[in-house]
Amino acid sequence: MAHELDGTKVAILATDGVERVEVDQPRGALHAAGAETELVSLHPGEIQARQFDMHPAGTLPVDRLVSDASVDDYDALFLPGGTMNPDQLRMNREAVEFVRSFVESGKPVAAICHGPWMLAEADVVRGRRITSWPSVRTDLRNAGAEVVDEEVVVDQQFTTSRSPADLPAFCRAIVAQFAAARAAA
Repeated sequence: MAHELDGTKVAILATDGVERVEVDQPRGALHAAGAETELVSLHPGEIQARQFDMHPAGTLPVDRLVSDASVDDYDALFLPGGTMNPDQLRMNREAVEFVRSFVESGKPVAAICHGPWMLAEADVVRGRRITSWPSVRTDLRNAGAEVVDEEVVVDQQFTTSRSPADLPAFCRAIVAQFAAARAAA
């Protein structure tokens, strides 16, 4: 088992409505590579996860509130999808500012499915090459991104994917990107 992310701390920004598999599989890949993760959210306790946006998929414990989180506490940021999750997060000023500050720090940011919606809301995609779930692509284009339909897209500090079907490639890519950023730091 590789430990290329030993000592790396990753913030997972999510709230109610997050797509369960889009948290579990990347988190598992990050842990297997030695990273520590924290679920950062809007409210304490637990968040409600979903499967295919429609079906309850249990809860996930919240480790820290976004209002108490600092970019300085983390080496990377991960934005999972689910339609309701980023739609709620983008209505929260602190969550949007957390994402914007993370991008401004130059640290790596990964987003899958509807997760890139937060990048559009934070106004950090202008001139960047991005992919996402199809319904988010117009918002990304309107925010100035070059939107493509590819399994995984890596553009500087961003790693993005389209859907849960892309999770195997996405998980490999985020481990590689987070490790490369750590090595360069």
